[in-house]
Amino acid sequence: MTSTAPHSGTVKVNGIDLYYEVHGSGEPLLMIEGLGYSAWMWYKQIPALSQKYRVILFDNRGAGNTDKPDSEYSIEIMADDASGLLRTLGTGPVHVLGISLGGFIAQELALRHPDLVKSLTLVSTNSGPGKRAMRNSQHVNGLFKLWGILPGTFEMGGKASVPLGFEYGITKEDRIRYGLSLAFTPDYYRQNPEEIDRIVSWRLENPQPGYAWTRQLMAGMKFDSSGRAENIHAPTLVLNGSEDRIVTPESARELARRIQDSRYLEIEGSGHLLFIERSDEFNDAVMDFLDEVSERDKPTESGGESSALWNRIVTFLSGRYGGNGSASKN
Repeated sequence: MTSTAPHSGTVKVNGIDLYYEVHGSGEPLLMIEGLGYSAWMWYKQIPALSQKYRVILFDNRGAGNTDKPDSEYSIEIMADDASGLLRTLGTGPVHVLGISLGGFIAQELALRHPDLVKSLTLVSTNSGPGKRAMRNSQHVNGLFKLWGILPGTFEMGGKASVPLGFEYGITKEDRIRYGLSLAFTPDYYRQNPEEIDRIVSWRLENPQPGYAWTRQLMAGMKFDSSGRAENIHAPTLVLNGSEDRIVTPESARELARRIQDSRYLEIEGSGHLLFIERSDEFNDAVMDFLDEVSERDKPTESGGESSALWNRIVTFLSGRYGGNGSASKN
């Protein structure tokens, strides 16, 4: 398929100016970034995916070139930002891919605006952090400290407060490098210093204000789809790294079990940022899934094709990537 020249712009949606980019042509694929990241993070996906799909990227509120209001954020608001972009562009339904916090937004988009979602690819994400998981995570607590949030309780449904403070002597670069050291596997972080330096440089070029990071973080802290994920009806692929230290594979598998029409794929030896760390396997898995969903939507002569097709998808992916995909729901 011939690719069209990329273009970018800003649209007014949901009370903010939201920055977006479009690459390639074909069926539309909306890609949603994680906490603190912006559109540049897909640098290993754009060349591959835009060869066949119209890849739509945007910066979430609070990050990149989108407005950063110092007011309460929520996953619902951020999902409405995404829907506003799609409706303004006159695009839908679309394939939707979300990573980490972006996976929360993708789920909420499918729940609030199902007419806009053709399929879901949920990467390094789960049904929400939960109080216990966040309280017991030394890695997340370390991130809190680096970003100036003192240890303590967090606001969850109005039942607790958020003690905030500042840690002096810690630079933005320190914070970014610490976060990357957790998001990649230790081997990848150690063996790819030039790439780590490049990512740090990109993030420092357009730094996210501390208040905006905290606003995004708190939106994610309050998210919970555990009692609602069964209402997601779009075909869904849940992807996770076996060595993810931010979102455990167990919690990602649990998300897949809650979504009716879903399958789980684990990429061995990869961390939270598996789309960078294992980009070839990641891109191939996403392309295979999207291709199969598109094929699935074509009229068939018999009504029994859906189950057989999912078996073919999962068998193919599992054999190719060494994951723990299953042809049956757990």
